[in-house]
Amino acid sequence: MDPADFAGRQSPSDPPLEARPVAVTDLPLLAMLRSRMQWQQARQTLIAENVANADMPGFRPRDLTALRLDPATGRPATSGTLALTQAGHMAPVGAAGPGADPRKTKSFEVRPSGNAVNLEEEMMKAGDNQSDYQLAASMYQKSLDTLKIAIGKR
Repeated sequence: MDPADFAGRQSPSDPPLEARPVAVTDLPLLAMLRSRMQWQQARQTLIAENVANADMPGFRPRDLTALRLDPATGRPATSGTLALTQAGHMAPVGAAGPGADPRKTKSFEVRPSGNAVNLEEEMMKAGDNQSDYQLAASMYQKSLDTLKIAIGKR
């Protein structure tokens, strides 16, 4: 037998790669949409915490600024922010610095109690987050429907 016959196989008894079944969850598009929905869920949790602590003295609102996966769990990371590590990098959206648009820089009002939660802004974030989640969920469902049509299950 030619060694090329076993390319991509773990042992000669394994089927060729093209004959192996592929799990639907392994498709890159579905994995990306699932990660996006998990990120939206994590962001919604933080927004809800901000609203719940709107009267707590000294509370500072938190938000997720970028979709980053935790290498240990594979789920969206809920901590950390984007950082400029080299002079040529672009600043994160909303960051102050050279070239930042002062009209787009968000400054939070801090009450005398030290609380910086702006309920109107949190409600706007919650609405935007819900719309984004619904879009990703709809795209996920449509992708599954398309796959069902392709394999003749519909």
